[in-house]
Amino acid sequence: MKLSAPTRISLRVIALAYLLVLLVSPLVIIFWRSFQHGIGAFVESITTPAAISAFDLTIVIIAIVVPVNVIFGVITAIALARGNFPGRTLIQGIVDLPFAVSPVIVGVALIMLWGVGGWFGGVESLGFKVIFGLPGMVLATIFVTLPFVVSEVVPVLHEIGDEQEQAAATLGATGWQTFWRITVPAIRWGLTYGIVLTVARGLGEYGAVIMVSSGLPGISQTLTLLVSGRYTNDHNTFGAYCAATLLMGIALVVLILMTLLERKRGTAK
Repeated sequence: MKLSAPTRISLRVIALAYLLVLLVSPLVIIFWRSFQHGIGAFVESITTPAAISAFDLTIVIIAIVVPVNVIFGVITAIALARGNFPGRTLIQGIVDLPFAVSPVIVGVALIMLWGVGGWFGGVESLGFKVIFGLPGMVLATIFVTLPFVVSEVVPVLHEIGDEQEQAAATLGATGWQTFWRITVPAIRWGLTYGIVLTVARGLGEYGAVIMVSSGLPGISQTLTLLVSGRYTNDHNTFGAYCAATLLMGIALVVLILMTLLERKRGTAK
């Protein structure tokens, strides 16, 4: 359908106005409020012990979540793309479940499973604390980031087919040799993009994590919880804006990386 020049201009103006009001304006306000007292005050706010601890904890969670999602995500993707077995549709539905379930519900479910009186709550008597500790926050983040590697790798596996893998097996290659020399190079861009999406989602997770975290500064407070804690509990609006800007800067780096990977993947095709 060919649109007239006035229609195209009107659609562009509406789209830009929509993005300006909902996305650009809030980000500009946060950025301005973070630096209204100067760069020194901003740096001082994001280098407090609580902020450094929140940053470190966020990185630790991401460092645990990404390898776990990569391993099980690739296994699940291969099973869905190459397998034809009863329950395949059910597994696909389970993989997509985090897209439909509220993160807060995920947190409540984890408390019911791993909390005191829960199905697996007895592990606390062994000295292994899940809820209100790092393990619970990791489990919550793994759940909400589960679909990304799978959703990026499965279409790639469908696209490349299994002819090369069958040829390698015919020539005497073992399963591991076929996987490392044929499958992994073929899915590398989809896998990398899924990893970046996992990192981006994990960095910004709030609903599930806050349910299974004590939220204590320096103990179990991520960057998102730091923003919330400073704004609602400490009434430190400036500190909350600074922490939000730090988180926004990290997200911007991830976004740029996603764009570069998407271009490179398109060029590789």
